[in-house]
Order: sequence, then C-alpha cells, then structure tokens
Amino acid sequence: MLIRRLPNTLVNQIAAGEVIERPAAAIKELVENALDAGSRNIDVVMRDGGRSYISVTDDGCGMSCEGLGICIERHATSKLPSDDLVHIKTLGFRGEALPSIGAVARLQITSREADAEDAWVIKVEGGVVTDPQPAACNAGTRVEIRDLFFATPARLKFLKAARTEVSHAEDVLKRLAMANPEVGFSLSDEKRTILRLRASSGDLFEVRLKRLSSVMAREFEENALPIEAEREYLKLSGYIGLPTLNRGNAQHQYLFVNGRPVKDRLLQGAVRGAYQDFLARDRHPLLALFLELPPEMVDVNVHPAKTEVRFRDAALVRGLIVGACKHALAEAGHRASTSVGNAALGMLEAARARGEQSGGYTSSRPSTDYTWQPRPSVNYPSGRLSDAVMDYHAPLSEGQMGHVQSALPGAEDFIPQARQEHFPSGLSENPMEWDGETAGSQSYNTDVDNFDHASHPLGAARAQFHENYIITQTADGIVVVDQHAAHERLVLEKMKAQMAEQGVRTQMLLLPEVVELDEDAAHRLVKRADELSELGLVLEGFGAGAVVVREVPAILGERANAAALVTDLADELAELGETLALKEQIERVLGTMACHGSVRSGRRLNGEEMNALLRQMEVTPHSGQCNHGRPTYIELKLADIEKLFSRR
Repeated sequence: MLIRRLPNTLVNQIAAGEVIERPAAAIKELVENALDAGSRNIDVVMRDGGRSYISVTDDGCGMSCEGLGICIERHATSKLPSDDLVHIKTLGFRGEALPSIGAVARLQITSREADAEDAWVIKVEGGVVTDPQPAACNAGTRVEIRDLFFATPARLKFLKAARTEVSHAEDVLKRLAMANPEVGFSLSDEKRTILRLRASSGDLFEVRLKRLSSVMAREFEENALPIEAEREYLKLSGYIGLPTLNRGNAQHQYLFVNGRPVKDRLLQGAVRGAYQDFLARDRHPLLALFLELPPEMVDVNVHPAKTEVRFRDAALVRGLIVGACKHALAEAGHRASTSVGNAALGMLEAARARGEQSGGYTSSRPSTDYTWQPRPSVNYPSGRLSDAVMDYHAPLSEGQMGHVQSALPGAEDFIPQARQEHFPSGLSENPMEWDGETAGSQSYNTDVDNFDHASHPLGAARAQFHENYIITQTADGIVVVDQHAAHERLVLEKMKAQMAEQGVRTQMLLLPEVVELDEDAAHRLVKRADELSELGLVLEGFGAGAVVVREVPAILGERANAAALVTDLADELAELGETLALKEQIERVLGTMACHGSVRSGRRLNGEEMNALLRQMEVTPHSGQCNHGRPTYIELKLADIEKLFSRR
C-alpha cells in the first residue's frame, strides 16, 4: 500500500471542515476573536444566509501589518503567551479559524491598531495569500468572507435554506451576548436588522438579567430567580425561571463556563434533577447559568469548535447546580409565574374582542405557548387503589388496605396517617390540615375589610365555582385557585417530608436477582453501592461483569423489574454520573399517590375549608405549581381587570 503526504491545500480543507461546518460556525469564531480583542461593539452582516457574503466588524485593539501577515497562518495565535494549554483564559486559542476560513472561501481582513496612523488589508483566496496592502479603516478589525465553500463545493450541498442558516447565526450571537452584556451586538442581512442588543453598564446581575430577558423571553425578567452559590473552587451565578414558565424543548437552557457558551449534557441532567418535582418530563424550564472555576479544573480543548468541555470533577459541578437551583426554587415559596396571569388576561381580552366583532360572547380559547387544562372529575371503579386513596367518606376496609399494600408495599405508612391528618374532627372531613390542630379550632377571617392581606398574600376566599375553582380577594386584585392542583402539591410535600423522616423502606427479594452487565457498568454500580442503598437499592458485585440485587425500594412495588432498573441506572451513571433514574421512579409514585389523594375536582368546599387550603399554600414550598408544572393559581391585578372593562 502506497503511503503519501497530502498536499497542504487538501490538509487545510480537511481541517477547515472540522472548524467551519456552516456560516454560523465562521461567525462564532470571528466574534470570539473580536471579544478577545476587547471590543465593545460587534456588527455582523450576512447575505444569502452567509453563502455569498459575511462581514464581522469590531472596535477592538486591531492588528499591525506584521500581525496581519501572521494571523492567517495555521496555529498562529496571540492568545497563548506561553506554551500552556492548561491555564486558558480566552475564548479562542487554537489559531485555526482564519486559515480554515481562508482555505474554503475568499477572505479579506482589514485592521488598524488604535494608536496607528494606517490600516492594512490582506486577502486569502482558497488558501492563496496576498501581501498586506495599505487601506482605510477605523480602529479595530473588519473581516469579510465571500463565496463561502467555493473551494469545497460539496459542502454547499449540505447547507440549509438561507433563513435557517441565519437563525443558526442568530443563536450563536445570542449565546455570546448573554455572557457579555457590556458589549453591543447587531446582526443584519443588509435589508433589515435581525438582532440588535445595546451595550449595558452597571451592576453585573442587573445588566445580565436585562440582557437575558431581551434574548430569551420578555416575561423572563419578571419570573426569574437569582442564583449565586459557591462550593470549594466553584462559583455559580445566573437566573432560573419559575417552573410555571416553561417550554416544550430545552433550547432556552444555557450554560457558560468561564464566559464560554457550551452545550453540555451535564447541564441537562442537573436541571432535570433540580426540577424533577415540578415539571412533567416533556416540559423544560428557562434558565442561564454562569460557572466560574480555575482554568486548570476544566478542559476546553476537547473539540475543535470548543463547544464541549470536560470537568475534572463533574460530580461536584452537578451537585452545585442541582443544590443551587433547588434552594432558589424553595425560596420562591408559593410564587407562580406572572405569565400565567398575563395569559389569562390575554384570553379574556381576545374573547371580548371576538364578542364585540360578532355581536355576542364566545368561549373558545386562543392557543398560547403554555396550555393549561383543568382536570375533570373522574369516577374510579370500586376496589382500585385510586378508589381506596380517594374515598374520603369511608374508612379503608381490610380488603382495600390489603390491595394498597400489595400494589405499593410501604404505602401503609402514608395512607392511614394521611387520612387521620386530612380529616380532623370539626371541619367536614377537611383534607387540608396536617399539623394536628383541628381547623374547627381556628378562626379564618373572611371579612375582607379587616383581612390582613400583608400576612396572607393569597387573600380571603369569596366563592367556589364549577366545584373546582376558588376565587379570593386580595389587597389589589383577585386570585383564582385550582383546588385539585393546589392540594396535589400540598399532599406531595407532606409525603416527601414523611419519607425524609422515616427513610426509604426496602423490600427484600425472595430470590436475589443477578443482573449481567459489561464490566465497566458493573464497576460503576458497585462503586456507588453505598449511595444506592440510601435510596433503597441494595446490590453488590457478583463477578467481573455482574451485580446481584438483594433489596429494592418498597414503594416501587413487588412487581418492580430489578434488572431493568439496574440497567437503566448503569446507563444513567455512564451518561450523567448520577442516580437520577431511581429518584425519578420514587418521585413518580409519590406524585401519583398525591394526585389521587388530593381534593378532587367536583368536591364542594365551605368557607373554612377554602381558607384552610389558602393558608396551607402560603406556608408550603413550591405550592405555586402542581407536580406536573401546571399553575395552582392565577393572580389578576385590579388595574388589569379595570382595563378589561374600559375603566382605565
């Protein structure tokens, strides 16, 4: 077999394919160079989706004539003053971007240093370089790319429509803009301005929130929770959205490491762990987190495009993210996102407008990004577990309790106590009180004129309508509460507290089950055996490529598939390095029990019961959303209501 050296032009084109896969990749590299140069304003222009023309203009430090001649050589960079690939403090450092672009396009770079009298321009066409020439240019650098991929026409066939390529470039700019609120950015196609973000100054937290809101969603600023936490050498800051402000995909989840936007599976796993009690699996929160750590504790030299990083201690990073997010969510208390109330007002306004146009009122609802459908009342057949948990008016029979125990071993620890605590004497079997006091011994003041709104932000109950919704009067508006969704959250939090006090009960398998895995997977499980046992899964090594399962969490039931559970856990550990799968299964069962054990739609409540529910919501964490991420209440301000009636 003949071995030969590839020509330099082909080598450069192959290398360019690793770095410049589409116009957005070229823009990313050039904008990162501009940021490293200390720019305060960066303007990007695209034509034909970047195929025919791209320009990136900045007001950074610029380059001299000598630097301009060197910058287009492969692996030439100003960002590594020493031969140290460990302490990297810039966005770029490989010295590949400009020669890669020059190998597949017609490249022109014009630059002038701030204190220089003359500017210089250099051209590269398909890898062929011309000598620098004098030119006219303001202080800074302008890079122009024409006919991208003309030297590799096969790559052109894989580009998408112009609009799609522009959207990719816009996403790149938005990510870099989030990490640099002190820099102004613009993107245009010479006909219209697609993106314009002005530079901001002041407190970093404030300007960062405004930049995030302008990029992610207009309502994000009103519904964001601040994050600021430290652990050992890690520092985490940023904002996360309330659970009720969510989307159907994870596109609005951003992680920045030392100012570098990265796409990392670690973030997705950590966010899923932090929000697992508050959102359905197909809903995703909005957030932006900024992680700072010593450069030697993270490897940014993993991928040519520098979008992936590798942490020296990934478990520590994940623990900090999960802990900080959970703490912020707990601090939010019963707060729900303002987008819920705004959506309701929008629906009312749209319905009124349609009614005016048609001469009557119509009840059809406009579609929104967030849909909320109250659950209808459901009748469960006798003898089912759900019927046993839901039936408030009859004690559990021995047969029903036996069915509960057979379906969910360990459930007897929750259901009998929950029934006793849910139905104290003197309050019509009120299911709201857990603290041992009877609601009949308390006085809930429904006199709105003398009501203490400062102590009770959810107001005083005024009525129940459609046997599911409670309407309350607050100091400056009204609140509409979904009684089933609200009590579902209260019951779940109570169950979680009981589980924390009593621990996870385990169920010993009559015959220990041997699960065969590959050797690495088995080793990961055995290494984490102590942590898994705290969650109720007791296993130990059984040879080189197998584990033996002796006990499983009792709440998973006698039909728990130990082999499937262990296999999924091994996959989770390999991908994310954590035990989320087991926790999720336990939480899923708790959530189901809480749903079935809460006040159902169609249940009539008296005034004492309604106010008892409101007071419990005010002191229960996360009561602003049910276990599935739906809001438990909607708040409407009086000023907004008056606008609906043209009183303002």
